[in-house]
Amino acid sequence: MLQYRRLSTKFGRQVSVRGGRLPPAVGSIAAHRPPSQQRQQERYYSPKKAGSEFIYSRLGDASTMTPIIAKLQQECWDGYVATGRGCHTLFQLIDTNSSGRISWQEIRFFLENVRESDVNPAARKEVMSAASERGDINFQEFQAWLIKATKVDPSTMNTFASKHYHASIGSVSEPVDTQRSWNKHTMSQNLRRMQYAVRGEVVIRADAMAAEGRKIIYTNIGNPHAVGQKPITYYRQVLALCDLPDEFGIGNPNVASAFPSDVIERALEMRAAIGPAGTGAYTNSQGISEFRDDVANFITARDGHVSSSSDIFLTNGASSAIEHVLTGLIGNNRDAVMIPIPQYPLYLDWERDKWDTISTSHVVFKRLISNAKFDMPDEEKGWAITDRELELRRTAAVERDGLEIRAFTLINPGNPTGQVLSRKELEIICKFCAKYDIVLLADEVYQKNIYDDKKEFFSARKVAIETPGCENLQLISFHSTSKGLIGECGRRGGSMELHNIDPYVHTQLYKLASSGLCSGVSGQMMMSLMVRPPLPNQESYELFAKEENAIFKSLKRRAVSLVKGLNAIDGMTCNASEGAMYAFPRVELPPKALDEAIKQNQTPDTLYALSLLEETGICVVPASGFGQKEGRIGFRTTFLPPEDELNNAIIEFKRHHEMFCKKFA
Repeated sequence: MLQYRRLSTKFGRQVSVRGGRLPPAVGSIAAHRPPSQQRQQERYYSPKKAGSEFIYSRLGDASTMTPIIAKLQQECWDGYVATGRGCHTLFQLIDTNSSGRISWQEIRFFLENVRESDVNPAARKEVMSAASERGDINFQEFQAWLIKATKVDPSTMNTFASKHYHASIGSVSEPVDTQRSWNKHTMSQNLRRMQYAVRGEVVIRADAMAAEGRKIIYTNIGNPHAVGQKPITYYRQVLALCDLPDEFGIGNPNVASAFPSDVIERALEMRAAIGPAGTGAYTNSQGISEFRDDVANFITARDGHVSSSSDIFLTNGASSAIEHVLTGLIGNNRDAVMIPIPQYPLYLDWERDKWDTISTSHVVFKRLISNAKFDMPDEEKGWAITDRELELRRTAAVERDGLEIRAFTLINPGNPTGQVLSRKELEIICKFCAKYDIVLLADEVYQKNIYDDKKEFFSARKVAIETPGCENLQLISFHSTSKGLIGECGRRGGSMELHNIDPYVHTQLYKLASSGLCSGVSGQMMMSLMVRPPLPNQESYELFAKEENAIFKSLKRRAVSLVKGLNAIDGMTCNASEGAMYAFPRVELPPKALDEAIKQNQTPDTLYALSLLEETGICVVPASGFGQKEGRIGFRTTFLPPEDELNNAIIEFKRHHEMFCKKFA
């Protein structure tokens, strides 16, 4: 009943319906109503005139309002796809006679007014076949149909994962929807639809195999320490002295015999910055001031342009910062983010599952299969960016789909492709965003992972400041302690810098950060250490430089050997990994393998990745989880395992591919 009352109030004035505005014709009904009549609106509501009956009683003769009804249904559907909420409202809008039941014919009419790409083909087919054969359905049955209608497509579905999560989370009782009020129908539909390929179906299966005693080589995620990379001594020593009680650490009379002098000095400085409460207490929500100074000084030295610590937020990894920005950035169902594809799933998951960017706002500009079937440039062009491509993609999104481009995301160096953007490409992106007042989100967590001697990292901030026409570009840059040469993923250290961001928005982002109290102190300390390592004249520097150089040189060797090995396999091609931690090969499969994937209701690369896992124990991520051009098949793999293990994996890649192709020849 509360749902109906809230619905009645919404339709009694011109407000957003699940993020979309009422059509002008409907809004005018409320707009021209006398104030006294508006105040008495609730009197029109009664249990006997609930839901759609109330709506249509306010609209007038429903038979003459078909275009408006269709528009309302479309707006409500957009809101449902965007937020996972509003199924009651949608049901009421389809239930034109307020009977509490809707016919399949009414659903068919409704489907004619929404984008075909929004609806799962199987659910659409069910409606078309049932419209002439079956009767009507109640709300619960409609709700079940909605779950089918918004079921994820095979390119992102986790069939195995949805049935076998207990292998990772432990034994749980089997859910029975009828016995629990919180079930697959009533839960957040965004959570139900969400898929995260990096830890998706293949990884869940890998975990189950590992639990059975199988040796698994995890190349699915950029998690260096998990596959053997050793921590850098200096960082761990400072952290230890910051965490240890005084009598066992910094205040122990023998501390100088156990720790280098510069480590002790840095730990004392950091403890003073943290304060007497120590590392177990909350900090300022934006991060400890002195640590933010370190990040600002690092950015100033890197770019040659002054950065202010007041624009720095310390966060729980870059992912948390990105989520905060997207939360504050997307305001309604028509707001969109331009996303280069292939792309790290964090951005795609937000676009698909938290906002109206599943189908409508999932805007792309290159190398992508998307709901807007653009003709993308292929990999042989090295994922090159041109201003013409950007203009075409934006025009299609704005003029054809009616979207408002709010932001543009880039990852440089790239994930999963490993490409390093040139200064010219960055200038193109910065000018484009400045021209259309688009916020540029620059994910630069791999900025130290550059392996091609001919390539150089340029920050988007530096390029924007030095490029005419970009003086007012709104930019947020992200960094992390999880990547680079440090690889401290578990510390969850990250930062973002706001550049040319509205001061009021800044305060609201601070408010959002405050709702989480603060980021982890360990991560804040790690961020400070990463951007301000020991200097050449300090005692720890020689060991630090030795350890860091060894990590870098090994990563560079592995990047070259993996790509070379993949390209030596007949039916595989892979661009050079110029940076980051990944290779993104394209795989050619025989037609029978494609047919088998259809039978299994999987993408071909998921079929291939599961076969690779079962046969070799190598865990990769299907390329479809990152988005890719239609018809492309491939996977993403890291080159983080130890060199001897990676060399063996290259041999296994070849053996499996030959076996797989022979099986489906």
